[in-house]
Amino acid sequence: MYGKAFAPEYQGKLREMSVNAALGDVLAAALERESQAAEEGVGLALAQARLAVAEAYRRLGRLDEADAAWRASYRTARSAGERGAMAWALWSGGTLARQRGQMAAAVRWLSYARDLAKQSGEVIAYGYSVAGIAETLRIRGDYEEARELHVQLLAEARKRGECRHTVWALEGLAQLDRNAGDLDAAWERFAEASEIAEEGGDERGLAWALRGMADVVSLRGEHDEALQLLSRAEKICRRMDLVSALAYNRKMRGNVLFRASWHGEAARTYRDAKQMFQSINEPRGAALAELGLLKSLDKLGRPRPATERDLCALRDRLDSRELRHTRRMVEEAISEMVEVAA
Repeated sequence: MYGKAFAPEYQGKLREMSVNAALGDVLAAALERESQAAEEGVGLALAQARLAVAEAYRRLGRLDEADAAWRASYRTARSAGERGAMAWALWSGGTLARQRGQMAAAVRWLSYARDLAKQSGEVIAYGYSVAGIAETLRIRGDYEEARELHVQLLAEARKRGECRHTVWALEGLAQLDRNAGDLDAAWERFAEASEIAEEGGDERGLAWALRGMADVVSLRGEHDEALQLLSRAEKICRRMDLVSALAYNRKMRGNVLFRASWHGEAARTYRDAKQMFQSINEPRGAALAELGLLKSLDKLGRPRPATERDLCALRDRLDSRELRHTRRMVEEAISEMVEVAA
């Protein structure tokens, strides 16, 4: 029913690279191809190589280098009159903006990418751009609009038998279900995503699905199973150099430990996750890890006024427009502490 997973962002002479290739290997191959394409003087080939460079840097957490690479890819594509390649570069730039917590910029770049992809007939770039918009809206807290886009994308991905897109759409819908408290629906979608990803050879998608499944079973009180699922996902992240995914896996491990009332271990794990996020300049992840750390320290007996002060400082650092959902979580934690104190 579904084809094997592939990486459409690896284009031209990089097209044969596996979707599961370690990112260090992808970067080395992309940089070599960029040098070759520059010597050849072929604009499209150079834009394609720079796109792969940008994506490797982004996924490795080297965000400043990723920013320079996607912009170089876009300029090269524009000079060559290659609108499809321009769309792919803007998709990369929008995805990077979301990773940095710049949600308004992410929607803007991804919308430009969507429009260019549609104009140029780049069907896959169009789908990736719309998917990026949907994910950005979900992370920002615009759940209704995000769900509509996810449902649309899932139907289109199933129709075309696209493994990665189907997995991605299922995971997005599962996360929306989980946020709405429908754990049964969330589990079904995460589980289906993991099956499709495993059968299609999409290890990145599998790692994210396993993380989602761990979240759900932990919420049901099955903490040991959750930790096993996270350990399996962690191996994939380390093998593929998925730095951001590994940090989110670590943060979820902290969540599981906290729910199991292992607060000392949870605090250590959240602290590790926070450092990982800070090292790749990912503000949303760092904020979530700090929130978990402060809640864990409170359970360990830290003076409540100090924790409330730090939570308020964290809240004030979060832009209410860019990271609305994350800020709301911090505000809820503050309210809970005030109620307990009262």
